[in-house]
Amino acid sequence: MTSQNKSFWADIAQKIYTDKFAFVCLCIVSIIALACFGADFISPFDYQTQDLSLGLSAPSCEHIFGTDQLGRDVFARVLYGGRISFAVGLLATFVAIVIGVAYGTVSAMLGGRYDSIMMRIVDIVYTLPFTIFVILLMVAFGRSLWLIFVAIGAVEWLTMARIARASALDIKSRQFVEASVTLGQSKMGILFKHLLPNMLSPIFACAALTIPSVMMLEAFLSFLGLGVQAPLPSWGSLIKDGAEIMEDASWLLIFPALFFSITLFCLNRVGEALSERRRS
Repeated sequence: MTSQNKSFWADIAQKIYTDKFAFVCLCIVSIIALACFGADFISPFDYQTQDLSLGLSAPSCEHIFGTDQLGRDVFARVLYGGRISFAVGLLATFVAIVIGVAYGTVSAMLGGRYDSIMMRIVDIVYTLPFTIFVILLMVAFGRSLWLIFVAIGAVEWLTMARIARASALDIKSRQFVEASVTLGQSKMGILFKHLLPNMLSPIFACAALTIPSVMMLEAFLSFLGLGVQAPLPSWGSLIKDGAEIMEDASWLLIFPALFFSITLFCLNRVGEALSERRRS
């Protein structure tokens, strides 16, 4: 690991640790994520296993979050649903980072009228109804989990592109970059040696706020029946199913909604802490 990478991660750690509330939020969301991805070792039940003799059963010692209409353990389904929601958030954000950083950095490197044209395109695309765009993609190409990753990531890249461009322009104007240009270093060399390493902090802060935004969008799609499809659960689909029979079995709504709300709140607080420290 280079000293520059060490400096970046040390800076991130300092930003979080100095904000005690953000640090607590990071610990909470880390515990939830570990529980979700370690569901096989935590829950004694599989999220698909049905026991029709149980039906809708309230929380008990055996099924601490109760069971649904098909006798499936809600605790297992909440953990597995969290795994899917985290996966959507992380992978769709990765897609947004790849597209946004590439677009914004190229725009800054080209400069002049090319930069102006590329950013006008971003401004125009910003005005489009992205939720409708995602819905059309899901209807046209199916409802696979991989398409959800790509479709959501493809509409979340605009903010990342603007941040990447602004950071690249700022770094591009610094003396050490101008010195590299004077010494004849190629644009690709400047890009990979100076621009991208110094852009990590703002990109990381933006990504931290993009993840909960993506998870919220997936939940909205699930409410429309276009999100993660059965038999896979996500927090969005579990909340949708729980809301439909809330009066008869409130636990089906309460537990996934609680996990989802806590996770979104904690992720947003961590992202805000990183952004605040970056601005200061």
